[in-house]
Amino acid sequence: MALYLIGDVQGCDEALGRLLDTLDFSPSRDRLVLLGDLINRGPDSLAVLRRVQALGDSARSLLGNHDLHLLGVAHGVRKPGRRDTLAPILDAPDREPLLDWLRHRAMALHERIGGRDLLMVHAGVLPAWTVEDTMARARELEAVLRGPNLGNFLQEMYGNAPAAWSDDLSGSARLRVIVNALTRLRFCSAHGVMEFEAKDSAAEAPAGYMPWFDVPGRRTAEAVVAFGHWSTLGWLSQPDLLSTDTGCVWGGCLTAVRIGATLEERERIDVRCTQAQAPG
Repeated sequence: MALYLIGDVQGCDEALGRLLDTLDFSPSRDRLVLLGDLINRGPDSLAVLRRVQALGDSARSLLGNHDLHLLGVAHGVRKPGRRDTLAPILDAPDREPLLDWLRHRAMALHERIGGRDLLMVHAGVLPAWTVEDTMARARELEAVLRGPNLGNFLQEMYGNAPAAWSDDLSGSARLRVIVNALTRLRFCSAHGVMEFEAKDSAAEAPAGYMPWFDVPGRRTAEAVVAFGHWSTLGWLSQPDLLSTDTGCVWGGCLTAVRIGATLEERERIDVRCTQAQAPG
């Protein structure tokens, strides 16, 4: 049995199919975690959702910012963007089962492998959060996404403030910080203040900010944090990090990581992707 982590698919179903074939992935034998942004901007988001749903319990998926955007558009609280490729999902006869399946995906996942923690998120983790904190915050958000008040939450989800975590936060402000950290974070200050405008590489941090994983004293540093979201960062494999978004939708690669008996045992497997959109 193998565990594979796959970065942002973003609607590139043909590439996902080729990658699963390359892995010789077997739902009866192997496990798969998709690290968010299953959909949008690529040519066949509907096929991606149907493919991953059909894999059943062998595949788990995180919710990324594009996946949440689809829920916002479907509930009428967001307008489709000019580069969105969501219409086939919204017009599909199985739209409602697919959207219901999507809102039941995870915001973070955790496993113990070889005596170490593997924490999986779409974008990032605030430096003050431990693995346990992160999973608890994710469960708070999942309960709302899966509950009867999803539409009300989506109305209040968008925005950049508050930009930092406080244990005293409550209500929509608390949930907004959680969703922004888990699905949008790239850069933050040494005090955990998030910055949302810059989308450049880690070497081009705005003044006063740094990549979230470089903050001194980050409390998840003893774990391995696997994430996607940051295509300009690309592949990064360090003792405590795995960055997996290698820009499939932009004409880069779709990347899988095979995790071995320990978190130090990692194998990268790529397939080249046809460019669906130009960055920018």
